[in-house]
Amino acid sequence: MNKYVYAFEEGNASMRSLLGGKGANLAEMTGLGLPVPPGFTVSTDACNRYYANDGVVEDAVFEQVFDALTALENKTGKKFGDAKNPLLVSVRSGAAISMPGMMDTILNLGLNDATAEGLAEATGNARFAYDTYRRFIQMFSNVVMELKMSQFEEALAAAREKDGAKVDSELTADTLKEVVENYKDIYRAQTGQPFPQTPRQQLAAAVEAVFRSWNNPRANIYRRLNGIPSSLGTAVNVQSMVFGNMGDDCGTGVAFTRSPSTGENKLFGEYLMNAQGEDVVAGIRTPQTIETLGENMPEVLKQLHDVAYKLERHFGDMQDIEFTIERGKLYMLQTRNGKRTATAALQIAVDLVKEGLATREEALLKIDAKQLNDVLHPTFDPEVIKAATPIAMGLPASPGAASGMLYFSAQEAEEAAAEGKDVILARTETSPEDIQGMSCSRGILTIRGGMTSHAAVVARGMGRCCITGCNDAFIDPEEKVLRTSEGREFHEGDYLSLDGSTGRVYGEKLPTVPAAITGNFETILGWADECRTLGVRANADTPVDAQTARKFGAEGIGLCRTEHMFFNSDRIISVRRMIVADNEKQRKAALAELLPMQKSDFRALYISMEGRPVTIRLLDPPLHEFLPHDGEEIEALAEVMGISAETLHNKVTSLHETNPMLGHRGCRLAVTFPEIPRMQVTAIMEAAIEVQKEFGYQITPEIMIPLVGETKELAFVKNIAVQTAEAVIEEQGLRIPYKIGTMIEVPRACLIADQIATEAEFFSFGTNDLTQMSFGFSRDDAGKFLPDYYEFKIFEKDPFATVDVDGVGKLIAMAADQGKKSRPDLKLGICGEHGGDPESIEFCHKVGLTYVSCSAFRVPIARLAAAQAAIKNKK
Repeated sequence: MNKYVYAFEEGNASMRSLLGGKGANLAEMTGLGLPVPPGFTVSTDACNRYYANDGVVEDAVFEQVFDALTALENKTGKKFGDAKNPLLVSVRSGAAISMPGMMDTILNLGLNDATAEGLAEATGNARFAYDTYRRFIQMFSNVVMELKMSQFEEALAAAREKDGAKVDSELTADTLKEVVENYKDIYRAQTGQPFPQTPRQQLAAAVEAVFRSWNNPRANIYRRLNGIPSSLGTAVNVQSMVFGNMGDDCGTGVAFTRSPSTGENKLFGEYLMNAQGEDVVAGIRTPQTIETLGENMPEVLKQLHDVAYKLERHFGDMQDIEFTIERGKLYMLQTRNGKRTATAALQIAVDLVKEGLATREEALLKIDAKQLNDVLHPTFDPEVIKAATPIAMGLPASPGAASGMLYFSAQEAEEAAAEGKDVILARTETSPEDIQGMSCSRGILTIRGGMTSHAAVVARGMGRCCITGCNDAFIDPEEKVLRTSEGREFHEGDYLSLDGSTGRVYGEKLPTVPAAITGNFETILGWADECRTLGVRANADTPVDAQTARKFGAEGIGLCRTEHMFFNSDRIISVRRMIVADNEKQRKAALAELLPMQKSDFRALYISMEGRPVTIRLLDPPLHEFLPHDGEEIEALAEVMGISAETLHNKVTSLHETNPMLGHRGCRLAVTFPEIPRMQVTAIMEAAIEVQKEFGYQITPEIMIPLVGETKELAFVKNIAVQTAEAVIEEQGLRIPYKIGTMIEVPRACLIADQIATEAEFFSFGTNDLTQMSFGFSRDDAGKFLPDYYEFKIFEKDPFATVDVDGVGKLIAMAADQGKKSRPDLKLGICGEHGGDPESIEFCHKVGLTYVSCSAFRVPIARLAAAQAAIKNKK
C-alpha cells in the first residue's frame, strides 16, 4: 500500500516535494532537537490523488491519518475527542514552494461542547477554553464550510460592546460561552446543520479543505505569477496544539533572523501575549517588537535568539520563524527561507558570503532575479499601499510605480509634461505614433494588449511603469473619461496611480519611493558575470537606450528596431512620402532624405557601444502603420504633402490587410521594395566606417533580415545587402567586416534552419512572433481569453512571458542544433521579450544559445539569471 502519512520523526528537509516545505522543515527541526510540538504530515501525493479522483480523498489516506493520530495520542498522553484530557490539533497547508497566506489553516481542531468543558476543567481556565472554542468554530466555518464571516464578526463585536472590551482578550468566560452559542446558531442558519461534534469528522473535513484550498483563486493567481506548477499539490500538517491564548505567560509571534526590509543582521519580529497566530496578522491588536519580549521573559527571548542562530546556520539562509509561548515555554511551529525585499536580498547574499555561511554561487541562487526590478524602478510606499484600494486590475507589463494626472492622447500627455506635470497616459491601445507621449509620461495604462503588446515592449525599453489589458476599465477618448467596471469615472487631469509590478490601478495620488541602487547591487552582478556563460545584450533603438543598457552592463545591442526611428517628428513626413510614392524614383527621393537621418542614428549607437556588437534589424512592420487612418488626420496630412485627400485615402485603403502581422512586412517589404534595404544598409555601413575612422572602434555591423521563412527569400535580400555593403566599402576606402543574419520568427524557418544557416551568419530568435505564430494567437488579443486558460489549468503561465518549452522551445532547440550542423560558428541569440525572463534564460542556456537580448532595464536581471542558469546546470 502507498505511504501517504509521515510522522515528523520520519521526514527531513530533503523531502520537500513529498512533505511540502512546512512539513519537511518541521521534520528537520524535530531532528535537530528543537522544541517542536509533535505531529504528522499528509503528503502531496495524497493531494494529487484527491484531484485525480475528482475531489475524493482515498480511504487509505484517512486510514493512515487516524493511525498517525493514535500514535500522536500516545506521544502527548492526550486523547482526541476525550472530554477530560482532549488532544487538539492544528491543520495547516504546506506546498513544496512557499506560498505565504495563499492556502488555509485551522487551529484548535478537536473541540466540541464536551471537550471545551473538559479543557476548561483541565486547565482551570474557562475563559481560555471558550475563547479557543469560538476561534475553532469561526475558522472551521470559514475554511472548511466556506461560510461568510460577516455575521461571526458582528457577533464578536456585539460581545465586546456588551463587556465594554476594547479587544477580544478582555472578554469574560461567560461572554465567550455566549459567543460560542451564537456562532453555532449562525453555523446552523447558514448550513442547515448543527456544528459537527465528532472530532474525527472535523479532521477529515479539514484535511479535505486544505487539499481544496490548493485550487482556490488566490493560490492559482499566486502560482501563475510566481511560475509554480499546479501539479505539485500541497501537503497537510497535523500538529498537536500549543496555546498562546492561555494567559499572560503565553503568546505567539513571527520572527526573521535578519530584517526582511533591509537585510540587517539582527533578529526582527513581532509578538502578542495571550493570543493565537491569526491575531498577529488580523491587525485587531498592535503587536509588540521582539526586543520587548526580554522585559518579561528574558529566558524565552534568549532561547529564541539561540534557535534563530542555529536555524540560519543550518539552512544557510535568512529564516522566517513562527513560534508560540505556552506557560513560559517556547515552541517552534515553522521555519522557512524568509521572503525579503530586493534591497534585503542583496544585503543578505553579500553578508552570508562575508560570514562564511555561503559561497558566492550559493549566495547568487538565494536571490530572485525578477526582484532586481524593485531596485531599478520606483515603488510605492509599503505602508501607504496597504491602505489603498485598487479601482481596476490589469497585466503587470512593466515594473515600477507611477502617480500622475490622467491624459488620453500622446499629444496632450506631451503638452502636460512640458508644463511640468506628472502624466499618466491612458489609451485603449498604443500605436508607434504614441512614442513621444509615452516617453514623457510617468506611467502608461492600456485597456487592450498583453505582456508583449506595443505598449508593454516600448515601456519596458524606456523603463516606464506600464499596465496593459486592463479589462476592468473603459476609455471614451471623445469625452476624455475612464470608467471602471464598478461605475467610477476619472476625467482628464484626475490623479491615477499605477503599480506596474502587480497590475493594480489606484484612483488617487500615492507617494513613491525612488529606486535605490547600492554597492551590493554591483557586487552581486560582478559575481554573476564571473559565473555566467551566456552573453547579455540589450534591445535599444536610441542613444539613450544604448547608454542605459551600457550602464546596466549590456555587452552589445541584440536588436535595434529601425522602424522606431522613423516615428520621430523630423522624419515621419519623409517616411510617408516614401510610402505614397507612385514609382521607384519618388521612393528613392524620399529615401534619400531619410539616409542621413538613419546614418546619424546608427553613428550614435556605435559611439555609445564603443565597438561592442550592434545588431540592426531592417524595416519590419507593414507600411500602413506609418499612415493615419482617421479622416481628419488624412486630410491634414494630404495638405502637408501637397496631394489630394482622395489620393492619400486611396493609398491607405490599398495598404489595408486583413491580417497585417502575417502580411506585407519584414523581408517581404525588401523583396517588393529593394530600395528600402539599400538605403538602410548604406546608412549602417557608412556610419560604421565613419565611427571607426573617427574613434578607432573596431566595428562589425550585424545586419538582420526579419521574418524569413524560405532560404531563397533570405538569399535574395542578402544579395541586396552584400552588394550595397561592398559598394560602400569601396567608396569609403576602408574594409570592415560585417555579418548578415536573420531573425527566426516563422515556425517554417526553424524546420529548415540547416538550409537557412548556409546563408545566415547568425540567428536571432524573435520569440514574440514565433510564439504567436506557433500557437496561432494574436499577442495583442490573447489577453481576452488567456485568463480562462489559466482558470481551467489549460495554461500554467503566459507563453508570451515565459518560453513554451514543450512547443516553441522545441522549435528553438531544433533550429539551434540544425543551424550549428550547417555552420559550426553560427551565433545564436534571442531578442524577444523572453530574453529578460529568468526561466526562459535558463532554457536559452540549456539549448546552447550565445546570448540573450532584452530591454535595457532588464539587463541586470538577465545577467543574474544567466549566472543562476550556469550554476544550476553545471553537471
